[in-house]
Amino acid sequence: MASSLLAGLSILVIGDSHMATPYYLIDGLHSDLQRKGANVHSIGVCGANAGDWLKVTKGGSCGAAERRGKDKAVSLRGAKAQTTPISELIKQDKPDLVLIVMGDTMASYDKPSFSKTWVWQQTSSLTKAIAATGTKCAWVGPNWGTEGGKYGKTYPRVKQISSFLSANVAPCSYINSLKFSKPGQWATTDGQHLTQQGYKHWGAAISKELEAVLKK
Repeated sequence: MASSLLAGLSILVIGDSHMATPYYLIDGLHSDLQRKGANVHSIGVCGANAGDWLKVTKGGSCGAAERRGKDKAVSLRGAKAQTTPISELIKQDKPDLVLIVMGDTMASYDKPSFSKTWVWQQTSSLTKAIAATGTKCAWVGPNWGTEGGKYGKTYPRVKQISSFLSANVAPCSYINSLKFSKPGQWATTDGQHLTQQGYKHWGAAISKELEAVLKK
C-alpha cells in the first residue's frame, strides 16, 4: 500500500505484555504496519515499565516476544526474556520512528492511589533517552479492557493513566486508545489482556491513528 504514510518507514515497536505473546499486538499491530509498507521490528517484555528500557531488565514470568519484518513472532524465555536499552536498539535499527505501547503496567490498578511522580519519572526518562537520539516517537496508551480480573483494572484508573500520559510523553505524540472503543466493548481474558479478535481491532486502530499523527 504505497499510498500509506507508513510506506518505507523503519519502525521500532517496544512494549509490555500486550506485545509479549505471539497473538497479541505483536501480531495484529505489527502485521498491519507491515501491510502498509513499513519495515517493523517489535519487542515486548512482560511487566516492563518505561524505565526498564534504559537498561537490561529481566521480564516477568510470562516472558517476552520478538518479531522482525515478515517473520513470525518468537517467544523468548529464560535469559532471553529481557529488555535491551533503547539507545542500543536505536543504534542497531536506526528507526525513523519508535512506537511505545505501555500504560497498564504503570497504572498500579491494585494500589489505592496513582503515583504521578513515579510514572512521570518512568515516562520522562524514556522519552528523553529517545529524544537524545533525534528519533521521532509515538506513545500508545492503554485501552479500556474490562473492570476487575486478575489485575484489578478499573475504568477510572485507566482513564487517569491515559490522561496523565497524554500530558507527559512529549516530545512523543500520544495515541489515546480509549477513543477506539467503549468501556468493556473489547472482551478480555483477565480484565487487562484482550482476546485475539480484540488485539486485531486494537492493532488496526493504532495503525490508522499513527497515520493521522504523521500527517500533523
